[in-house]
Amino acid sequence: MTTTARLQTPARLFMATLALAGITLGIASVPSADAGGLRNCVEILDPPQSGRVGCYELVWVDGVQRRMTFPNQSFDGATPKALDGFYVLAPQTDAPQGYPPNTFPHDHVVRDVPATNNGAYSVQYQGFFVLCSGQGIASGACVPSWTSVGGPDELPFAKTVNGLPLTSAEAIESAAAAGLVALNNLGPGAVLVGTISGR
Repeated sequence: MTTTARLQTPARLFMATLALAGITLGIASVPSADAGGLRNCVEILDPPQSGRVGCYELVWVDGVQRRMTFPNQSFDGATPKALDGFYVLAPQTDAPQGYPPNTFPHDHVVRDVPATNNGAYSVQYQGFFVLCSGQGIASGACVPSWTSVGGPDELPFAKTVNGLPLTSAEAIESAAAAGLVALNNLGPGAVLVGTISGR
């Protein structure tokens, strides 16, 4: 099977959508951590604990890792129309932001927070998988990290493009505009609410 055909297999994209939807559900209905404070979302998904609380994960913002806090909140009713990208891609360092055993190894990228908000504000995001396109792989411009998200096939999560890391929304969107990565919108089940702390 060619790389292009593998990228377009509906079953693979369906499995990818289910995988992020599972992550999103975990964030939206996270079990309670002990009274020790806010915990990493990945660490409190299993084993199950009683109650529900918010959690945090690290995200890349213009090449710097920041903490994003997810409240114990989900969307009821219609999906909001103004959503920014919450990009899920291959780990950009040896320490992934999302990791097994509760999820597959991955990192997150979001746009920078506005300076007028002093680096802390709530925003609504739409989840996207950032995958190397057939063109990106064939040209050698996009280096994939073939990763299983629970389906029968692995997905080519983007690691670098033109030898550069993808730690900013601008880098990801530029690579997408050039056709080197594909941004796979994971639909209404992958809508998140998050707050970035600090500048």
